[in-house]
Amino acid sequence: MLRVAVCDDMNEFLTSTRARLEHWDDPPTELTVELFQDGDGLIERHKENPFDILLLDVLMPLQNGIETAAEIRRFDPSVKIVFLTATSDFAEESYAVHANNYLIKPVSTEKLYRCIDTLYQELQEQSKWIMVSTAAAIHRIEIRKIEYLEAQGKKVLVGLSDGRSLLSNHPFYSFEKQLLLEDGFFKCHRSYLVNIYRIITYTQKEIQMQSGIRIPISRSCHSEFEAAYFDLLFREGAQL
Repeated sequence: MLRVAVCDDMNEFLTSTRARLEHWDDPPTELTVELFQDGDGLIERHKENPFDILLLDVLMPLQNGIETAAEIRRFDPSVKIVFLTATSDFAEESYAVHANNYLIKPVSTEKLYRCIDTLYQELQEQSKWIMVSTAAAIHRIEIRKIEYLEAQGKKVLVGLSDGRSLLSNHPFYSFEKQLLLEDGFFKCHRSYLVNIYRIITYTQKEIQMQSGIRIPISRSCHSEFEAAYFDLLFREGAQL
């Protein structure tokens, strides 16, 4: 899935850009496009559920695109940022926030698609990651380093491959939306997501992870889990 945010104070530009993005890929890549008219809304949404690509107008009231990008860069150094603006006056400032591209309006559909093509290819070559918010900080975590997640009331314990754990403020369902079976994650119990690639062994009742922790398997999903386990590992050429 590719998650794209478009931030501009002009509603007409937002809707026309979304319409073009929705016809970007053929055959289609699963694509989500969200629209924002101010930087504050974009920043809060990105903290909650990170985007892959941000398309930002530079000249917006209150907080402009450069300021918005600078704030996002404080907690997310890797998101792809593209400025779409009517002037080249801010090109130099865009380098300071490590923008990936700077396109002058009006942007042709061809140029927009070519830009998205390049960024999508770069994303495909990078390790996928998520943002994990705790009481103390926001952590950028590669998903391959996540071993399991456990729902604990309104919080989620994120167990990492290095033995550390983080207690996240985000609800369990928000992680379910981000960590999919195609990424190696399976919901084996109403309170657990496990990284299939980090499983040592399993029985009818439980899974043993590489860290040694044992995680229960719900009886109702054991057959589905076993099928997903073998399908994913053999399809990816992984060694059991």
